[in-house]
Amino acid sequence: MKLLPLTLLLCGLAAQAQMTPVGRWQSVDDKTGEAKAQMQISEQAGQLSGRIEKLLRKEADPQARCTECSDDRKDQPLVGLEIIRGARKAEGKEVWEGGKILDPESGKVYTLRLTPIEGGAKLEVRGSIGPFWRTQTWVRQP
Repeated sequence: MKLLPLTLLLCGLAAQAQMTPVGRWQSVDDKTGEAKAQMQISEQAGQLSGRIEKLLRKEADPQARCTECSDDRKDQPLVGLEIIRGARKAEGKEVWEGGKILDPESGKVYTLRLTPIEGGAKLEVRGSIGPFWRTQTWVRQP
């Protein structure tokens, strides 16, 4: 009987540990519902960084480059490309914001907001420019 409270505590801590954007994620195409890419988000010195690990579309060219990018990522390979930069955890909230996210298909850079949902199993990824925004839901991968 003494193990039950400890087990519940450990399960609660494990669930809480997942309420972070840090980890491996799969994005899904808004229009087709098809798996698009696999990303890895990491944290260093309180800031998040996210890179494309793998392109998942059947027709994706593994040698594709960010031809539409206009900054230091111009013509860099999509696989390994840093698409998330500088997001930080908002004080007192399970939200990471203040960073930027790159859409490598258009080369546009958006203001970023990341919100873990469903116990950290999914991640709401919102990019915005001024009053216009778009939200994708990414799925956590093992």
